[in-house]
Amino acid sequence: MNLSLFIARRLYGEGGEGKKVSRPAIRIATAGVALGLAVMLISVSVMLGFKHEIRSKVIGFGSHLQILNYESLRSGNQTSPLAFPDTLLENLRQTKGISHVQRFCNKGGILKTDEAFKGIMLHGVDENFDPVFLEKNLVSGEIPVFSGDSVTQQIVISRQIADELQLNVNDKVYAYFFEGSVRARRFTVAGIYETHMTEFDKILAFTDLYTCNRLNNWEKDQCSGLEISVDEFSEIDNVASRIMPEIKWRTDAYGASFVLMTIRELYPQIFEWLDLLNMNVWVILILMVGVAGFTMISGLLIIILERTNFIGIMKSVGATNRMIRHIFLYYACFIILKGLFWGNIIGLGLVVLQGATGMVHLDASTYYVESVPVLIDWRYVLVINFFTMVASVLVLVLPSFLISKIHPARSVRFE
Repeated sequence: MNLSLFIARRLYGEGGEGKKVSRPAIRIATAGVALGLAVMLISVSVMLGFKHEIRSKVIGFGSHLQILNYESLRSGNQTSPLAFPDTLLENLRQTKGISHVQRFCNKGGILKTDEAFKGIMLHGVDENFDPVFLEKNLVSGEIPVFSGDSVTQQIVISRQIADELQLNVNDKVYAYFFEGSVRARRFTVAGIYETHMTEFDKILAFTDLYTCNRLNNWEKDQCSGLEISVDEFSEIDNVASRIMPEIKWRTDAYGASFVLMTIRELYPQIFEWLDLLNMNVWVILILMVGVAGFTMISGLLIIILERTNFIGIMKSVGATNRMIRHIFLYYACFIILKGLFWGNIIGLGLVVLQGATGMVHLDASTYYVESVPVLIDWRYVLVINFFTMVASVLVLVLPSFLISKIHPARSVRFE
């Protein structure tokens, strides 16, 4: 039987009873560990939730991977067409890790009402379009069934565009396109969406691929590119390497070259910004571990000083400094474990409450979300608990050597 652990349990079971100083010291140390852990859990959950929410919105607009015409990248805003044979589309859909493939076609233009006008980018999609993302962010109306073979004359716009042009669902609006000559189309507003991603909401409108294709004067089998969704965001690079042999050095029937782009490459500034959040969280984690460690050091020193008489008696009956240090380190572990318990209750409880109610709101124009997003990843929870425990114990090793300075003869008379 571990004698040090047995004695530590007995001492902890007393709960500092009769000790005027150790009782509040133990409570403060426990509260320090609980507070530090709760803040760490909340910080990591908010960081994960925010990154997941923003990332999912960007991917909703552009998918995980895109196959484009190489000339589109060279020319900047100028969209160049690609023709995708059915065999290539079928091979991509059967590739491991790919969940969805859809064609798209872009065309810049202007929406105009009697009172105002606004520049937009029409994003044309066909019957293979996955409407889940738009439906999730739809505020009114519905998502029509778009087609690649016929005109629907329907359009889905953002709330920002609708507010600027004072449009509502079922309103008619004219769109004008300029390429050599002015071409006009009349659309019906079928739905209005809102994602709070200003860079997309202020310009992007959805319609059928057939209309965009005709406005670009392209052939029926041509489009701006392919949007490819994968099963897991972390698998983007692996999936890209799998399909690269399909498109490397490949040209379409019209001589256009294929190029594969990941969502990180298409929107590097957004993902670099999200990566910066990791640094902020690391700072918080280090500070909170420091708080927990400092309170535990203070608590342990107070407990040792109040147990000086006990230490002297233990030494007088033959206990070694090592054994006594282990007693007090075990004692500290019980305090840390209690702090971890309450820290998990408080931290995860607040995270769950925020996820269920969204009680903490944000300025959507600045943070792209209306309330603080949270996401619990149990791997992070376990790692944070483990390293908080280890760090808190390690910082106590050096203070525990104070025990070796206590002389038995003098300590038994210590009050």
